[in-house]
Amino acid sequence: MSQNLTYTTERLTADISAKDYIERFRNVDYFVELCRKCGNYGKRYGCPPFDKEQLDIINRYQNVWIMGVKVVPNNPMLPLSAANDLMSPVTCEMNEELLEKERILGGYAFGFVGKCPYCGGATCLRIKGKPCMHPDKVRPSLEAFGFDMSKTAKELLGLEIKWSDGVHIPEYLTLVCGIFH
Repeated sequence: MSQNLTYTTERLTADISAKDYIERFRNVDYFVELCRKCGNYGKRYGCPPFDKEQLDIINRYQNVWIMGVKVVPNNPMLPLSAANDLMSPVTCEMNEELLEKERILGGYAFGFVGKCPYCGGATCLRIKGKPCMHPDKVRPSLEAFGFDMSKTAKELLGLEIKWSDGVHIPEYLTLVCGIFH
Protein backbone atom coordinates (compact mmCIF):
# COMPACT_ATOMS: atom_id res chain seq x y z
CA MET A 1 0.00 0.00 0.00
CA SER A 2 1.35 3.41 -1.01
CA GLN A 3 1.87 5.96 1.73
CA ASN A 4 1.25 9.68 1.38
CA LEU A 5 4.70 11.11 2.06
CA THR A 6 3.80 14.69 1.24
CA TYR A 7 4.47 17.38 3.78
CA THR A 8 4.74 21.09 4.45
CA THR A 9 7.71 22.80 6.05
CA GLU A 10 8.28 25.84 8.19
CA ARG A 11 11.79 27.26 8.56
CA LEU A 12 12.92 29.18 11.60
CA THR A 13 16.27 30.82 12.29
CA ALA A 14 18.03 32.42 15.22
CA ASP A 15 21.37 34.04 15.97
CA ILE A 16 23.26 33.80 19.26
CA SER A 17 26.81 34.50 20.37
CA ALA A 18 29.00 31.40 20.31
CA LYS A 19 30.05 32.00 23.91
CA ASP A 20 26.42 32.14 25.09
CA TYR A 21 25.41 29.10 23.04
CA ILE A 22 28.31 27.03 24.39
CA GLU A 23 27.64 28.09 27.99
CA ARG A 24 23.86 27.64 27.96
CA PHE A 25 23.21 24.77 25.54
CA ARG A 26 26.24 22.46 25.69
CA ASN A 27 26.78 19.45 27.94
CA VAL A 28 29.35 17.29 26.16
CA ASP A 29 29.53 14.52 28.75
CA TYR A 30 25.75 14.01 28.87
CA PHE A 31 24.97 14.15 25.16
CA VAL A 32 28.02 12.26 23.93
CA GLU A 33 27.12 9.52 26.43
CA LEU A 34 23.70 9.34 24.73
CA CYS A 35 25.49 9.09 21.37
CA ARG A 36 27.58 6.22 22.76
CA LYS A 37 24.35 4.17 23.04
CA CYS A 38 23.71 4.53 19.29
CA GLY A 39 24.89 1.86 16.88
CA ASN A 40 26.57 4.53 14.74
CA TYR A 41 28.89 5.69 17.52
CA GLY A 42 32.44 5.61 16.19
CA LYS A 43 31.24 4.20 12.87
CA ARG A 44 30.44 7.36 10.91
CA TYR A 45 32.52 10.46 10.34
CA GLY A 46 29.68 12.69 11.52
CA CYS A 47 29.43 10.82 14.83
CA PRO A 48 31.56 10.89 17.97
CA PRO A 49 33.99 10.18 19.37
CA PHE A 50 35.93 13.29 18.39
CA ASP A 51 39.32 14.26 19.73
CA LYS A 52 39.77 17.40 21.81
CA GLU A 53 41.12 19.37 18.85
CA GLN A 54 37.97 18.59 16.85
CA LEU A 55 35.68 19.47 19.77
CA ASP A 56 37.51 22.77 20.33
CA ILE A 57 37.04 24.00 16.74
CA ILE A 58 33.94 25.91 17.81
CA ASN A 59 35.93 28.07 20.23
CA ARG A 60 37.43 30.07 17.37
CA TYR A 61 34.06 31.50 16.30
CA GLN A 62 32.10 34.47 17.65
CA ASN A 63 28.54 33.71 16.53
CA VAL A 64 26.16 30.86 15.82
CA TRP A 65 23.38 30.83 13.23
CA ILE A 66 20.72 28.21 14.01
CA MET A 67 18.15 26.93 11.52
CA GLY A 68 15.26 24.66 12.33
CA VAL A 69 12.78 23.08 9.98
CA LYS A 70 9.40 21.84 11.15
CA VAL A 71 8.24 19.07 8.81
CA VAL A 72 4.50 18.48 9.00
CA PRO A 73 3.31 15.31 7.24
CA ASN A 74 0.04 15.69 5.35
CA ASN A 75 -0.90 12.19 6.51
CA PRO A 76 -1.17 12.32 10.33
CA MET A 77 -1.24 8.51 10.59
CA LEU A 78 2.09 7.70 8.94
CA PRO A 79 3.85 4.78 10.60
CA LEU A 80 7.11 5.53 12.36
CA SER A 81 8.86 3.31 9.80
CA ALA A 82 8.17 6.02 7.16
CA ALA A 83 10.15 8.72 9.02
CA ASN A 84 13.40 8.32 7.06
CA ASP A 85 11.61 8.31 3.69
CA LEU A 86 9.65 11.40 4.71
CA MET A 87 12.70 13.29 5.99
CA SER A 88 15.26 12.32 3.34
CA PRO A 89 14.37 14.99 0.75
CA VAL A 90 14.19 17.69 3.43
CA THR A 91 17.52 16.65 4.91
CA CYS A 92 19.22 16.64 1.48
CA GLU A 93 17.85 20.08 0.65
CA MET A 94 18.89 21.48 4.02
CA ASN A 95 22.38 19.97 3.77
CA GLU A 96 22.97 21.77 0.47
CA GLU A 97 21.60 25.03 1.89
CA LEU A 98 23.72 24.61 5.01
CA LEU A 99 26.95 24.06 3.08
CA GLU A 100 26.26 27.10 0.88
CA LYS A 101 25.58 29.25 3.96
CA GLU A 102 28.78 27.88 5.56
CA ARG A 103 30.72 28.99 2.47
CA ILE A 104 29.17 32.46 2.59
CA LEU A 105 29.68 32.97 6.33
CA GLY A 106 33.14 31.41 6.37
CA GLY A 107 32.33 29.28 9.39
CA TYR A 108 31.83 25.65 10.33
CA ALA A 109 28.46 23.94 9.80
CA PHE A 110 26.76 21.28 11.89
CA GLY A 111 24.24 19.07 10.11
CA PHE A 112 21.96 16.26 11.20
CA VAL A 113 22.13 12.87 12.85
CA GLY A 114 21.49 9.80 10.77
CA LYS A 115 23.03 8.13 7.79
CA CYS A 116 25.30 9.98 5.42
CA PRO A 117 23.37 11.45 2.48
CA TYR A 118 26.47 11.39 0.27
CA CYS A 119 27.56 7.74 0.29
CA GLY A 120 24.30 6.30 -1.01
CA GLY A 121 23.80 3.98 1.93
CA ALA A 122 27.28 2.47 1.68
CA THR A 123 29.11 1.61 4.88
CA CYS A 124 31.13 4.57 6.15
CA LEU A 125 34.85 4.17 5.59
CA ARG A 126 35.54 5.25 9.17
CA ILE A 127 34.92 1.63 10.22
CA LYS A 128 37.85 0.56 8.01
CA GLY A 129 40.08 3.40 9.24
CA LYS A 130 40.02 5.01 5.79
CA PRO A 131 39.46 8.71 5.07
CA CYS A 132 36.00 10.09 4.40
CA MET A 133 35.07 10.15 0.70
CA HIS A 134 33.22 13.46 1.14
CA PRO A 135 35.11 15.54 3.74
CA ASP A 136 34.00 18.70 1.95
CA LYS A 137 30.35 17.83 2.70
CA VAL A 138 30.09 15.62 5.79
CA ARG A 139 29.46 17.56 9.00
CA PRO A 140 28.76 16.39 12.53
CA SER A 141 25.47 17.23 14.16
CA LEU A 142 25.22 19.76 16.97
CA GLU A 143 24.22 16.98 19.37
CA ALA A 144 27.35 15.03 18.41
CA PHE A 145 29.31 18.01 19.81
CA GLY A 146 27.25 17.94 23.00
CA PHE A 147 24.50 20.46 22.28
CA ASP A 148 20.94 20.05 23.57
CA MET A 149 18.61 20.09 20.56
CA SER A 150 15.37 20.17 22.55
CA LYS A 151 16.56 23.23 24.48
CA THR A 152 17.96 24.83 21.29
CA ALA A 153 14.70 24.33 19.41
CA LYS A 154 12.51 25.54 22.26
CA GLU A 155 14.48 28.52 23.52
CA LEU A 156 15.98 29.81 20.29
CA LEU A 157 13.38 28.83 17.70
CA GLY A 158 10.20 28.66 19.81
CA LEU A 159 9.68 25.10 18.60
CA GLU A 160 8.97 22.15 20.85
CA ILE A 161 10.40 18.88 19.58
CA LYS A 162 7.67 16.23 19.38
CA TRP A 163 8.34 12.56 20.00
CA SER A 164 6.74 9.49 18.46
CA ASP A 165 4.33 7.28 20.34
CA GLY A 166 6.42 4.38 19.04
CA VAL A 167 3.89 3.58 16.32
CA HIS A 168 3.24 6.77 14.32
CA ILE A 169 5.26 9.78 13.26
CA PRO A 170 4.49 12.66 15.63
CA GLU A 171 2.41 15.68 14.66
CA TYR A 172 5.58 17.14 13.11
CA LEU A 173 9.27 16.28 12.87
CA THR A 174 12.06 18.73 13.60
CA LEU A 175 15.50 19.20 12.08
CA VAL A 176 17.96 21.60 13.71
CA CYS A 177 21.33 22.59 12.29
CA GLY A 178 23.70 25.47 12.73
CA ILE A 179 26.83 27.29 11.69
CA PHE A 180 29.50 28.64 13.98
CA HIS A 181 30.97 31.70 12.28
